[in-house]
Amino acid sequence: MLGAGLLLAVAVAVPAAPVESASPAVRPAIAGVSHIAFRVSDLARARAFYAGLLGYEEAAAPAATGPERVRFEVSDRQFIEIVAGLAADRDDRLDHVAFETADVAALRAYLEGKGVKSAEPRAEGGDRILRVSDPDGHAVEFVQHVPGARGAAPASASSAAPLSRRVSARILHVGLTVADVAAADRFYKDTLGFSEIWRGGRTDAATDWINMKVPDGTDYLEYMLVSGPVDRERLGTLHHVALVVPDIQAALETLRARPGGLDARTVRTPQVGRNNRWQLNLYDPDGSRAELMEPFTMR
Repeated sequence: MLGAGLLLAVAVAVPAAPVESASPAVRPAIAGVSHIAFRVSDLARARAFYAGLLGYEEAAAPAATGPERVRFEVSDRQFIEIVAGLAADRDDRLDHVAFETADVAALRAYLEGKGVKSAEPRAEGGDRILRVSDPDGHAVEFVQHVPGARGAAPASASSAAPLSRRVSARILHVGLTVADVAAADRFYKDTLGFSEIWRGGRTDAATDWINMKVPDGTDYLEYMLVSGPVDRERLGTLHHVALVVPDIQAALETLRARPGGLDARTVRTPQVGRNNRWQLNLYDPDGSRAELMEPFTMR
């Protein structure tokens, strides 16, 4: 029989069960591009481009402090936003880009676990929005759409555009300048789960663009690689939105039949891109680019 002292020693020697640590936050789904926002110097002229030429229905942006904003509905889940008050000396017209996520609160917890700081999530028109900055200083938002909270709400009957007038019903990608690919990859690839699907350049020996697909969809972010300062005209080309059209020639004919569609500074000549797809570049009155692109490579 064991003595009382020995029993006590054995009891003390038994290690306590390990305490499980809290599980790390899991990244919620990031399903695609939500929107892109450009700053503009003249709302009326910008409306003539996005509503008149591109045919998008105007929706009143949720009330918020700051400059007036107007949204143009690309689809029931995607839009282009313009922000009034572009200063004459501001070269960059990009305001922000946004991606759709399933859960803003979960994404914030996940990002904080990765050391990425964010602003306090905000409610906007029923949606939940989280804003962060990427390594190049671009404002990047993540939007959690609340079912039934969005939808076109024309500011006026004259500004509304029937769905049949939309030149495209899908944003395929948005383009952002990237000065340091490794830093961008640590944020978009390693932290957020984006993956490379294509890269190309103006020549076979160069890499000027890298396409990074969202982790839970088919839309993508296009790295527009830069080195050194970028002037105003080039920034307008690099920061862009790409819209899918089934037929570039048909889209061109539609645009040419609308006011402003014959202006060569606004509607450029179609071309075949390095990805072997037909493309057509359009420029709004402040020089921001909208790229129309066919979904498939040339046969």
